Amino acid sequence: MSQSIEAPVRTRSQALQQRAERLFPGGVNSPVRAFRAVGGGAPFLESAAGAWLTDADGNRYIDYFGSWGPMILGHAFPPVVEAIERAARKGASFGASTAAEGDLAERVMACYPAIEKMRFVSSGTEATMSAIRLARAATGRDVIVKFEGCYHGHADGLLVKAGSGVATFGIPGSAGVPEAVAKLTLALPYNDLDAMEEAFAAHRGEIAAVILEPVVGNAGCILPASGYLEGLRAITRREGTLLIADEVMTGFRLALGGAVERYRMEPDLITLGKIVGGGLPVGAFGGRGEIMDLLAPLGPVYQAGTLSGNPLAMAAGIATVGYLQEHAGEVYPRLEATAKAVFDGVAAEAAKAGVALTTNRVGSMGTWFFTLDEVTNYDEAARSDTAAFGRFHRAMLDQGVWLPPSQFEAAFVSTAHGDAEIARTIDAARGAFRPL
Repeated sequence: MSQSIEAPVRTRSQALQQRAERLFPGGVNSPVRAFRAVGGGAPFLESAAGAWLTDADGNRYIDYFGSWGPMILGHAFPPVVEAIERAARKGASFGASTAAEGDLAERVMACYPAIEKMRFVSSGTEATMSAIRLARAATGRDVIVKFEGCYHGHADGLLVKAGSGVATFGIPGSAGVPEAVAKLTLALPYNDLDAMEEAFAAHRGEIAAVILEPVVGNAGCILPASGYLEGLRAITRREGTLLIADEVMTGFRLALGGAVERYRMEPDLITLGKIVGGGLPVGAFGGRGEIMDLLAPLGPVYQAGTLSGNPLAMAAGIATVGYLQEHAGEVYPRLEATAKAVFDGVAAEAAKAGVALTTNRVGSMGTWFFTLDEVTNYDEAARSDTAAFGRFHRAMLDQGVWLPPSQFEAAFVSTAHGDAEIARTIDAARGAFRPL
């Protein structure tokens, strides 16, 4: 057994945490930042550049978190920074239309031909919430199907646990969610078409929409089984139910056209976020024109937002999506090769150390599950050794590698990760596995 890894000094981060706990519930403005799933104190970050983060005490970390995905080109990517600066000089918010909204929309729609019309919002939660409202209006139905382990934001109807059977209604997964709202959501196991058929048989003519992450990113990275997405499309089309692809996390990550392109999906509605705003607060939803035209001011479905289409977010999005479009032939093969080297390299070190590890990866996102079993749904992910992941996370952080602060979050590689970062990550994993 190797000597324990000595943690870097984080005295300023600790002081900032103590102050934050006086100001914010749990000392954070988003729960996962508290590091409860992995233990240890969460460093406070001060700056980032490329593939590197720097905390308040001056410690540096290779970043495989990427702010949950948007930093596909690396932190402080110069064209994005310059675009934000230019936009800020003209004004941070107008509450009125700007040409930049159309400029970014045209770029997004060029990557997603299934989007005939779209609307910008300020977050992924807003995007999924609005898409579901639209689906209910379009179908005249109330029930929504989601999948265990798929997170679609914190709207009431989406914070739902599964019932006792695959076709039973959900129960609230959070205090403050009325049971009457939760009962309009069915939570089914991912990668199980039989469960889907059973749900439709039990609730014939009631289901407005099926919403899913085509590749699950919020239970760790879980890929769709062969034929699963095609089966979902066939069932929903047969039943007159809308299919919503939530690409807030996978959009522009798995391909220029996201999971929809990679898996040749044909959704009715698509939700986007994160990368679309270059890391600034943004979301979007879009799809078939006749469905989108149900939105006010044309139709009866109300949705609004003062900061929707914010000029700073639009500028950052144009710079990011524009770069991806213009360099797709270089960016995506590089991401694929880099991610493969990182995930395979860490897995090889686990094997040498005799640590049970299963790697799920697609494109530049992936997860190391501490189990030898295949992980194809949330239940299987939950049976992995989450305590081992916590120890691994803390050991990697102490060696300067920042991973997602939960076993149930995907990790991301950016174009800023190079050979030096790959080698250092694998070397850190070698040290991290020894104490396990």
